[in-house]
Amino acid sequence: MQEIKINPQLTWLSFNVEDLRNTSELATYGIDLETLQYAEDKNERPHTEFIPDSQDFVLIFNSLDLLNSEVHYKTVPITFVAQKNRLITLYHPENEYLINQIKKYCFQNEPETVYHLLFISLFLISEAFFPYLEQIDKSKEEINQKLREKTTKKNLLALSDIETGMLYIVSSANQNTLLLEQLKTKSIYRQFNETEKEQLEDAIIEAQQLASMTHLNAQILEQLAGTYNNVLNNNLNDNMTTLTIVSVLLAGLAVITGFFGMNVPLPLTNQKDAWVWIIGACIILWLLYAALFRYIIGRRQ
Repeated sequence: MQEIKINPQLTWLSFNVEDLRNTSELATYGIDLETLQYAEDKNERPHTEFIPDSQDFVLIFNSLDLLNSEVHYKTVPITFVAQKNRLITLYHPENEYLINQIKKYCFQNEPETVYHLLFISLFLISEAFFPYLEQIDKSKEEINQKLREKTTKKNLLALSDIETGMLYIVSSANQNTLLLEQLKTKSIYRQFNETEKEQLEDAIIEAQQLASMTHLNAQILEQLAGTYNNVLNNNLNDNMTTLTIVSVLLAGLAVITGFFGMNVPLPLTNQKDAWVWIIGACIILWLLYAALFRYIIGRRQ
């Protein structure tokens, strides 16, 4: 547990959820079991909840998971509980880096109220996505360049991993944006002062920018994937066309050689150099076939 006394009217507490699963430590701070269960669930969707008995305001927000063992980025929720003079943050090891960012901001800029600190935290969470989006965009350009040189299975799988990770981020960014926009329609919004409303508006704008940027990147990735799928299909069609032409060219030779391979009286049977004439006829027929196919393909192009 970390506790920071920002001013006489504001205290910020942060807890690692992994350390609280077998303790009742949060009960002393007025956190009920349901809220703790929300915080523990890594698949919990963003939402808000007002607890009438304690007058606590619970907000769950998506953040970027930096400890993900998979090859693409994912998100994990972070939980905030706004009380009268105290903000409690329940985080996972995957988003502990956000606690350090919020702490750094509190040391440099002193928030005035609980909701001021809450909305600043939400702004910083959205802002933390952007450096990693730039890394994803850089990786996308590198893979795109490799695919232009040679369309390989390895590079296509790498592009697919980036596309999968972007889908997670797009979904999380959209959910965060919708949550913040809905806050303005709730009754608690009327309790905010001008500074808090302004900070909420900044958090909404940052979340909207994140959602817009991720949506654009997802569209670009989808277009790239579709383009290279079309390239592979076109290459397959070209290969099938080539194989068909080769099989047709060989079919004529097989007919001639098969005809002269029959065990019956045939022309040139008594000729010592008959095989030369047969090979010559095959070559001439093959050249005629090749010229005919070249003419047909040339007219289609």
